[in-house]
Amino acid sequence: MKPFNPGRRFFMAGTAAVTGLLTLPGRGFADSALFPVVETAQGRLRGAHAAGITSFKGIRYGAPTSGANRFMPAQPVEPWAGVKDALYFSHAAPQMPNGRAFAYGDLIVFDRHPSGLGEDCLAINLWTPTLDANAKKPVIFVIHGGGYYGGSGNSFGMDGEEMARYSDSVVIAVNHRLGAFGFAHLAEFDDRFARSGAVGMMDIVSALAWVKENVAQFGGDPDRVLVYGQSGGGAKTSTLLAMPGAEGLIHRAGVMSGSALRSRTADDGTAAAERLLRELEIPTNELHRLQDLPFTRILEAQATLEAADRALGEAPTSFAPVIDGEAIVRHPFDPDAPAISHNVPMVISTALDERTYRMPNFDLSDEGLMAYARRRAGDHAEDAVAMYRAEDPDASPHLIQARIDTDLSFRRSAFRQAELKASAGGAPVWTYLWKWPSPAFGGRYGAVHGIDVGLSLHSVRGGLTGASAESLMMADRIASSWAAFAATGNPNNDEVPDWPEYTSPERATMIFDTEMSVEYDPRAEIREFWQSIES
Repeated sequence: MKPFNPGRRFFMAGTAAVTGLLTLPGRGFADSALFPVVETAQGRLRGAHAAGITSFKGIRYGAPTSGANRFMPAQPVEPWAGVKDALYFSHAAPQMPNGRAFAYGDLIVFDRHPSGLGEDCLAINLWTPTLDANAKKPVIFVIHGGGYYGGSGNSFGMDGEEMARYSDSVVIAVNHRLGAFGFAHLAEFDDRFARSGAVGMMDIVSALAWVKENVAQFGGDPDRVLVYGQSGGGAKTSTLLAMPGAEGLIHRAGVMSGSALRSRTADDGTAAAERLLRELEIPTNELHRLQDLPFTRILEAQATLEAADRALGEAPTSFAPVIDGEAIVRHPFDPDAPAISHNVPMVISTALDERTYRMPNFDLSDEGLMAYARRRAGDHAEDAVAMYRAEDPDASPHLIQARIDTDLSFRRSAFRQAELKASAGGAPVWTYLWKWPSPAFGGRYGAVHGIDVGLSLHSVRGGLTGASAESLMMADRIASSWAAFAATGNPNNDEVPDWPEYTSPERATMIFDTEMSVEYDPRAEIREFWQSIES
C-alpha cells in the first residue's frame, strides 16, 4: 500500500498556497506580504514569510516559569491586545551549558540555543506552507532530544522549514522545562509542589492543547497531529502516550531511538530531590526558597551532584518524569502498552550503531573488544564477538563494541515497545532499523545515534549527514515516510518499498540504507543470543 507520494511538487504547492493569502480577507498580505498576521485564541501574532513558508517563532503556550511559577504546572498566557511579533525564539529551557570540546556534540551543534537560556521558555516554533484556515494540512509536532536534561526546539536540528515545504505540512518544534526545573519530585515534602516531578511533561501536553485550539488558523488539521522525537524526544513521546492529559491530542506517534518503558518512581524521584535540596542547603520545609534562587544556582547544584557521582564511578544523578498519580499515572510501556493510546498508530526505530556517540575509543584493539565483551557476556564473550564478526566481517572493534551496547540498550527497549504495541491490538505499529552510516570523520561513527534526525526533517545541512546526493536520497526516503504517516497514519509511500506492519513473530522491519529492503526479524540470532544469556 502506497497511499502518499510527497515530493518537490509541494514546493510549488506551498508557494501557491501562501501567495493565495492575497485573496484571504484579514490575513497575511492584507497586513504585510513579508510579515503576515494570524489571529489566535490568545491574540494576534506576526510571522515572517520567505521562500513559500511562513514561520512563527517563540509562540508562547505558557507563562514564564520563574518565581512563583517555578516547579508548578504551566500557567496560561494572558490574552493581549494589538499584534505580538513571533519573529524570534523564546529562551531555551535552563540546562547545563555545552561547549565544542567533543566531536559528536560539535556535529549535532548541541552547544547552540538561539536566544540563550532562561525561564521564559514555554514556547513553540511553527512553519507552515499556507495560512488558509480551511487547508487542514497534517501537523508534525517534533520533540527535541537531549534526554530529559538538554536540547531545545530552537536548536539547529529542529528547524522545520524544509520539512514544511517538502511534506506540505505544518511543522512545530516545542520547548519545555528540563532537568530539576521539569522533574524534581518535591511532592513528598509539600503538597503545593504535588506535580513538580511531572511539569516538564505537562508542558508538552499544554503545547499540544495549544495546537488543538489554534493550529487551524495556521493551515493545520487539529485532528491529524503526528507527535514524534528522537532519543529524549522519543522517550517523551513514549511517556505522553500513557498520560491522561494527552489523550485525544495525539493521532500518530513516532519513537526514534528513545523507547521509554518505565518512568521514575516516586521514591526514586524523592531521593534525587533530597540530594538537590541538601546541595542547595534548603530544608524540606522551606521549599519556597527554591523559587527565589537564580536558575543558575540550581544548575550549579545539579552539576555538582553529577560530578560527585562520576568521581565515585556511579551513574550521575538525573531528573526524569515521575509517576505522581495524576499527570503521570503509570509506566509508559510496562507491563503493557497504555490503553489510552490504543488507537494511535506508531513507528518505532533504532540505528545500528547508536552508542558510538558515547564511546570515543575509536582505536579500540581486538583485546580491548574482548575485555568489553566479557563484561557484557561473561563466559559467552568469545561467542558474542564471533557472532558480530560473522554478521559484518569489516566492522572495526569499536563498531562491534557499540553494536553490543546498542543491542543491550536502545534496541532491547525498542523491541519490547514494538512487541507490546503489536500484541495490544488496536492501531498498528511499524518499525525501522537505520543502517546508512554517517560520512563524518571517514565513517568512524557508523549509523550513529541521531543520524536520522535531520534527514527526518528533510535537512541535509547537518554535520552527521553532510550535503550530498546520497544524503538527499536518504532524506527523501525517511522524510517521505514521516510525511505519509502524518497525512494518513501509514508510513508507506513511493520512496520506499512496501512496508508491512510489525507483528509477532514476523517482526517486519524496514531497513534504511543505500539499498532499501524489508527484513523479517532482522538480526534474530543476536537478539536471541542476548535473551538466552539473560534467561
